Amino acid sequence: MSKIRTATATLGAAALLATPSALLGGPAHADGPEQDRDFRVGGAEVDFSVEKDDGRFEVEVEVEVEDAKPGSRWRVVLKHDGRKVHSRVHRADGDGDVADIDKDRPDTKGADAFKLRVKKVGGGERSRTITMR
Repeated sequence: MSKIRTATATLGAAALLATPSALLGGPAHADGPEQDRDFRVGGAEVDFSVEKDDGRFEVEVEVEVEDAKPGSRWRVVLKHDGRKVHSRVHRADGDGDVADIDKDRPDTKGADAFKLRVKKVGGGERSRTITMR
């Protein structure tokens, strides 16, 4: 009887090892690469990231200003391959949050270039570019 139990346990373990991971509920898709460009401008911290997911790009921009004057204005411009996909003046709220921008963009032929420009109205300006394939 002991040999039967051992053989059954061995067969069960071998079957589990041979089962493809897709059948065990693995992820439906794999996330692609992500790039980040964090920078400061006019007292603001800017987090800019682009991630490729399911053949599209997820673009995220977060602009926060510590001790920002409520109502202070910030122009945020985002371009994808030279075309504006976001251009707006945002106002700081009472917590110093200026903008949270999420864009879903298509993958175009060749490399995709995302350029972000953040400018405090009446103050400094900075831009960063992320290029992805």
